[in-house]
Amino acid sequence: MVRRFRGESHHKVDAKGRVSIPASFRRVLEASDPNWTEGLNPELVIVYGDHRRNYLECYTIEAINEVDAQIASLPRGSMERKMLQRLFQGQSFPTNVDETGRLVLPAKLRQKIGLEGEAFFIAAGDTFQVWKPETYEKEELSKTETWLDELPDDFDPLIYLDSAKGD
Repeated sequence: MVRRFRGESHHKVDAKGRVSIPASFRRVLEASDPNWTEGLNPELVIVYGDHRRNYLECYTIEAINEVDAQIASLPRGSMERKMLQRLFQGQSFPTNVDETGRLVLPAKLRQKIGLEGEAFFIAAGDTFQVWKPETYEKEELSKTETWLDELPDDFDPLIYLDSAKGD
């Protein structure tokens, strides 16, 4: 069963890089970790590769296994496979949620996105992203608002779902 993250929230980050994960996100991580049972800490993989990314992408175990399978299906030695291996396997950090529902973000990952006192979590289907709040507002939110401003007033985004039915 595919589980999806939903919502967004702000959380404090302490000096050691510990940040609480939204409770609903923890439930999805538990449900999407084939090795998780009551009393264990669910695992996830944080992908930080790609120099253009200004956020951390957090994958459930099921989601990263799906990505790994797609990478493995590419021809060995191909540029596409090498690139994807570097981004999703080399530049990633396997971790788990601690006993108190927190994620410990290593200094390297916090420095990559400039994360200090607060983190912004936003759902992205079977992944979620961790942003520095100011970066999200400046870059991602402004892109979305600009894009939405260009659409007609009576535009209904559900039309995109109609076009996806044929895929």
